[in-house]
Amino acid sequence: MTPLRAIRRHRPLFLTAARYALIEHLRNRFAMVRIALFIPVWTALAFWSVPGTPTRFRLRATGHPLTPHGNQLTEITGALNAVTLIIGFMMFAASFTGGHFDRRLALAGYPRSHLVLAKLTSLALASAAVAAYATALTCAFWRPEQPALLAAALFCAGVTYGALGVAFGSLLRREVEGMFAIVMTSVIDLALQNPLYSSSSDGGVVRYLPSYGAMQAATGAGFSTTPLPKYLAIQAGWFTAAALVALLAFHFRTRNTLGTHRRPVRGRTPMPATSAR
Repeated sequence: MTPLRAIRRHRPLFLTAARYALIEHLRNRFAMVRIALFIPVWTALAFWSVPGTPTRFRLRATGHPLTPHGNQLTEITGALNAVTLIIGFMMFAASFTGGHFDRRLALAGYPRSHLVLAKLTSLALASAAVAAYATALTCAFWRPEQPALLAAALFCAGVTYGALGVAFGSLLRREVEGMFAIVMTSVIDLALQNPLYSSSSDGGVVRYLPSYGAMQAATGAGFSTTPLPKYLAIQAGWFTAAALVALLAFHFRTRNTLGTHRRPVRGRTPMPATSAR
């Protein structure tokens, strides 16, 4: 069979898996409420409650000092925090609750590659929608210098934490553990990079945080006209690493254990695996 025929043959399987993955996200009412209410409320509070005093700091991405208003800088951090939390929660919930069903599908012969591609498709679509929504809300309060770059930075941060959510959902056994892991990772990650609250926001340690590339690109998008594709590439590298961890966790969780063989005991007739189970 040629590769083109194989793609055409298995396309309905991928479309079915992608459709059900999207439906599962849409049925997550808690996530929909968070998208509809949490992002605008957090954006408005960040803009109105923080003083607009100019804050001087040097952005590593551009190498130039910036003096943005404190409320605008906090709003960018809040948008990143909201996007990472929501997408991370959505992918964790989908992976945690649907893990047993994915394993049953894989054991029944459903291609695991299609299940993985369906999860990546739903992750990309959800991240794009939430990033565009958060960017539009930010532009409603003030005008960033590069709105498209801001949306790209939010999208890259969302897919990174979405991949982390899949990994947490596949590896952790309790729902509260995954929620705590996502919240603490996002809070520590972004709090250390906010120059308004952290004196080490330009230090060497922050370069190894999961959303470092997105934070640099988003801050540059808000207050600079310099293109920053390098930092989007850095964030893409973080997504690749998180996606590989999630892929290994998904492979481990859906591995086929029906084909394992046991050494027969001398003097006894070996029992088939299905009968033993």
